[in-house]
Order: sequence, then structure tokens, then C-alpha cells
Amino acid sequence: MASQEIRKVTEAYPMKGGDGPDSYAKNSTYQREAMESVKELVTKGIAEKLDIDLLLPSNSFHIADLGCSVGPNTFSSVENILEAVELKFQGQGLMNPQIPEFQVFFNDHTPNDFNLLFKSLPPNRQYYAVGVPGSFYGRLFPSASIHLFHSSFALQWLSEVPKVVEDKNCPAWNKGRIHYLSSTDEVVRAYKAQYAKNMESFLHARAQELVYGGLMVLIIPGYPQGTPLSHSVAYLTLQLIEACLIDMVKKGVISEEKLDSFNIPMYSMCPQELEAVVEQNGSFSIETLETLPRVLADDAVLNAKQFAAHGRAAFEGLIKQQFGKEITNELFDLYGKKLEEELSMFKPRKTTSFLVVLKRKEK
Repeated sequence: MASQEIRKVTEAYPMKGGDGPDSYAKNSTYQREAMESVKELVTKGIAEKLDIDLLLPSNSFHIADLGCSVGPNTFSSVENILEAVELKFQGQGLMNPQIPEFQVFFNDHTPNDFNLLFKSLPPNRQYYAVGVPGSFYGRLFPSASIHLFHSSFALQWLSEVPKVVEDKNCPAWNKGRIHYLSSTDEVVRAYKAQYAKNMESFLHARAQELVYGGLMVLIIPGYPQGTPLSHSVAYLTLQLIEACLIDMVKKGVISEEKLDSFNIPMYSMCPQELEAVVEQNGSFSIETLETLPRVLADDAVLNAKQFAAHGRAAFEGLIKQQFGKEITNELFDLYGKKLEEELSMFKPRKTTSFLVVLKRKEK
């Protein structure tokens, strides 16, 4: 019931499609570097935690990438996982043709640019590819049909903005702001509650779809407990976008009412929050929870043009939904200029992500 209810309210926030200069495909190098930085950890996790005995006999091994976007990052992640799984099978003394065939399910919201995704599939891939549209906050697959789930830089996106932050009659109304990072305690609590609700729905759905002994490998942006959120790159990024929108309200380009009703549906978790929701769900054990090294190099941060393009690839879809496509060029041009003015503030900021490996408990 929980997964059915959340599917009704889940909204889609696709990354910018196509392969143009502002597309997500051309502006997701930070995510790619983070995924490459955990390759050894993922291989180790699969080698030590994946129960081959529980998965056999089977003539196929099913992997699902949740929030795949348009590539090429998803293909690199899948290749790394396939290599690790093959090594696991070989370590058990199995060789071709004893090793099962691989089938990979690429999942994202229905507005995702699946056309580009499948046009970009590696020609020499060693797996069968399937597209699965829909929100990962609900059921996507038959019961006990997936052996390994993967998701990178997707679980920070909430299914929806907490309703109370858009209610003028509620103490949590987030007037004049577009996120919770610099807002009131009421707004922060609303976002925390939405995150907990979403993660419970996510885990509830995956618990039904994952075979016993199967794994989930997740890369989730967040922050270490006790670290002020104002020290993060995400904080400054959203602050600058908010400042640009306020400037455009002052110019009369967009209305104050439109701004007051706009909030970014993103949440940065800390490990303790994730541990709490996993424990409450009860279907998974946490096998790995590690802080990833900072991969956003200083020269990348200090390249305003590149950083602005990354922001546009991530947020343009949301901006269009709320304000219309007519303002996007002006907004992101202004955003780029503000970035150039504030570059020195980005250098000491932290970009923190976590590698999480969850294992489906046996009956």
C-alpha cells in the first residue's frame, strides 16, 4: 500500500536530455569521477557480500540501475558491476558457460531521454538491455526478480516537495527561499520527514523485488553529522540560484508568487538518518557505509563556466516546470556571472558522498 500511495504523488525531475553542450550527458563529470573512485570498494563489496549459493541455480543474473539518466555514467557503473560479479562467479570455480547471462534494467522517470540512452548503448556490451520507466519510490519489478540494485546520485531527489513548505497558512511556509538549507527549523523538519517517508517506500519496494542474499550498491550525496550544511558546495549552489531568481523578481521577469511557490525537492542525508530508516525497515543489513574521498578538484570548482553548465543540466527541468522555458537562458547566464564573482567561496567547501552496500536479509 505504501508504494502505491507514493506513486500517486511522485513527480518527475529529469536531467537535461540530448547531447548538447548544456546536457547532463556532457555535464556529469563529477558524478563519473565519484563512481570511478569507488570501483575497488564496489568490487570488494560484491566479492565479500554477494551470496552466489543463494542466487543459483539460475541461467540469468539481473541488475537494475535506478535513476540511470541518459548515460554515459550508467554504462560505466554497469560495466564495473558486471566485471565484479563475473570475478565472484569465477572465484567460485564457475566458468563460461556456467556463468549466467546478464540482463540490465535501466530505470528512470518516464520523461527521461531514453532515446539517447539506448542510442548510446555500448555496441560490444555483454548484457541484454531493458528500459524500465517509473519512480523508484514504488514497485518496478516482480517479486524476487533482481539480484543487484545500483543507484548513483539519485536518492537525494525527493518524490515531491513537502506540502507544508508551500502552504501559506503553515509555520513551515518557505516564503522567498527555494530550499531548506538556510531556512527555518520548521522547513528543515518537513524535508527530513519527507526524506524518511521516501526512503521507507524505497526500501519497502526493493525488499520485495530483491532476491534473498542480493545486494544494493548506492552512492548518495550527503554530509557528515555535525558538519554545518552551510559548508557544502550544494548550499552555495542553491544560494546562488535563489539569488538569481530574486534578482529576476526585482526586474519583473518572474512574479514573487511564482518564486514563493518554488522549492527544490532535494535532501542531503547524513549516515545516521540512513541507518535509522534501514533499521526501521528491517529487511536489509548495512554491509558497507563509507565516506567517499572528495573528487571535485579545485580547478573544476574554479571553472565557472563548467560549474554553471553542471547546474543547468541538473536544474533546468525544474526551472522550466515552474517558470517556463523563456527565462532559462537569462537565469543561467546570471548564475554563471554570480559564480565568477563567488568562486573564492567555493574553494574551501566540501563535496561529500557515501557508498552504501545493503544486503537483503534471508527469511
